[in-house]
Amino acid sequence: MGGARGPITSTSSARVRHSALRADRNTGPGARGLILPAPSQIGSPNESDLLPHTAAELDRLGIRLREIALDGGFAPGPVAEHLPASQRTFIAGRASAGSRRTDRRLARYRVGAEGRISHLKRRYGLRRTRLKGHHGARTWTAWGILAYNLDTLAIRTA
Repeated sequence: MGGARGPITSTSSARVRHSALRADRNTGPGARGLILPAPSQIGSPNESDLLPHTAAELDRLGIRLREIALDGGFAPGPVAEHLPASQRTFIAGRASAGSRRTDRRLARYRVGAEGRISHLKRRYGLRRTRLKGHHGARTWTAWGILAYNLDTLAIRTA
């Protein structure tokens, strides 16, 4: 196991590296969780403009967030204003009050979410919509996410 830091030479470093690979079924390699359809607007809205819709959907479903990992496009002000309070909010590329270890873990989780987006684009036809207009795009996305969620439920129950 070589890399930028060289080979593992002591058992303590091997234990640390091995424990970093463990994760639950929603965050490990090949993990599949259920996805909620994202809010959308016509044009190219700022990511922070969609936060009130996301917060309303989380409220409607009764979901309470312990940690939030966001892309660097989100501004801290609107995040604090619209999203429910959480124990920890991580925004990529911004200074954080948390520990470096927690920041790295949340950064890796956020990068993993990018992989899921790529998977949705390639496997479930979400690269572009084949229907016209904003309603067509929302319909196309909803069907793609429904197909992904049904596949996820089938895998989990198998």
